[in-house]
Amino acid sequence: MPPVLHCVRHAQGFHNLSVENHVLQDPLLTPFGEEQCRALRANFPYHADVELIVASPLRRTIYTALHSFANIIQEKGLTVIALPEIQETSDVPCDTGSDLADLKKEVEEKGLPVDLSLVPEDWNDKTTERWSANAKSVTVRAREARQWLKARPEKHIAVVSHGGVLHYISEDWQDSTLYQVTKKQPSPNNYANGRPSPKWPGTGWANTEFRTFHFTDSADTDDLYGNKIDGDNASIRETADSRKRRGKTVAEPPSREMQKEFFLQAITGWETQTAEALAADRTTGEKERAMEIMQKQPIPTAE
Repeated sequence: MPPVLHCVRHAQGFHNLSVENHVLQDPLLTPFGEEQCRALRANFPYHADVELIVASPLRRTIYTALHSFANIIQEKGLTVIALPEIQETSDVPCDTGSDLADLKKEVEEKGLPVDLSLVPEDWNDKTTERWSANAKSVTVRAREARQWLKARPEKHIAVVSHGGVLHYISEDWQDSTLYQVTKKQPSPNNYANGRPSPKWPGTGWANTEFRTFHFTDSADTDDLYGNKIDGDNASIRETADSRKRRGKTVAEPPSREMQKEFFLQAITGWETQTAEALAADRTTGEKERAMEIMQKQPIPTAE
């Protein structure tokens, strides 16, 4: 039987504090983010079930996994497996990971229980088609991640990732603009009918929010674009208990056809946001101020 997935968005990072902080490459967790990890560790109800922990190789996801699951990492002797396919979607600095050599050095010097063997040298080169920030490449990577997870022998897996790519992994695009850093106000239609706003995209996942998914029995033959795919889509579906936990009154998630509509609306908005970000004034002063904020904080360690 395929495993149950407990998907988690990372805790607050320095890039979450302001748009200006998006110039920080691979930022760490804030002190409040570390507090969020402790709260998740106290409230997560499936510690006894989790047999494998997988995280995006970005530092905020690695440290979210290490802090949030510190108890079972120690008790069960688990190692966090870094999976590059679940890195964040965009190519802005805050969503671009550190070089593999730097990650290895940090893991080795701190003695972190992190396995980087699946991370290739070019994993953070988003100029390549394989790791590109374009939606079609991200869609392929998300499907490959689901296929990899589905083939694992463990019964329960914790997956620590990012607000953007978790929509691709889950293929659930409902409420995909609830949480965002923006200079504009969120679109009211996001709260009126739960559809993504095409103008102010973001994510439907709060920091350290977790949702639980089962692999479906359906053999979906196309992606959310409607394009035919080769092989198993490895579709997943959120459980009724998980939806109830986050306040959804309808137990069943939206249909796949409805998710296709949500997806296309969200993608239109995210492309607009990317264009606006590229056109924004990224002055040296902004970057220096952001770096100063981050450097004043201690680098987190595994608990």
